Amino acid sequence: MVQHQQHTLSIRTTGKSLHRFTGEVQQLVRASGIQVGLCHLFVCHTSASLLIQENADPDVLRDLETFFARLVPEDLSLYQHIAEGADDMPAHIRSALTHTSETIPIRSGQLALGIWQGIYLWEHRQRGQLRQVVVHLTGL
Repeated sequence: MVQHQQHTLSIRTTGKSLHRFTGEVQQLVRASGIQVGLCHLFVCHTSASLLIQENADPDVLRDLETFFARLVPEDLSLYQHIAEGADDMPAHIRSALTHTSETIPIRSGQLALGIWQGIYLWEHRQRGQLRQVVVHLTGL
């Protein structure tokens, strides 16, 4: 019989950066007992996003952050939505350009990630936040 489980992870960010939380998701998958299925992740915010990316070389993450800083500058003269500061509207744009959800297969009771892949919450605001990620597990 197919089972469904849902959990919420609270992730404290330290400001604009990528926060790896692969281990926390892997623990939930192992504890679920699901051997074959899907792990769906959803971030409940409009100024943060989810990313599956390189987990070995931190230069990849720095280059992504640098690229997005150039692509979506924090310049108040460019936006109308400025009530929450120079980083607010750029954070919404960065979130729109990336993902608010990811789905990963579960195979043999583990996330079927590649050897160099990690799961990241990408905080787009300057100040640290408490972010919520819903983890939905389904399978046999």
